[in-house]
Amino acid sequence: MAAPEPEAPTTTAPTRAKDHSPWNWLLFIPIVVPLVPAFFNGDSPRVFGFPRFYWLQLAFILLGVGTTTLVYQMTKKRGGH
Repeated sequence: MAAPEPEAPTTTAPTRAKDHSPWNWLLFIPIVVPLVPAFFNGDSPRVFGFPRFYWLQLAFILLGVGTTTLVYQMTKKRGGH
């Protein structure tokens, strides 16, 4: 007598959410903007004595944080369900 085959589990594994929100396109801004060489081509203006290259790095970090925060707030699921 053959043993019965085990049944397939009825619960499905969690899948990745597919969020196709147009707000996600804004995430390209902090990637592309620092790649533009014209922003770094110069020494002035200086901020607190720092050349443009150094304070622009901090500005790009703030741009990335701001953009990521905006996209998160606009795409998070509303409601508790």
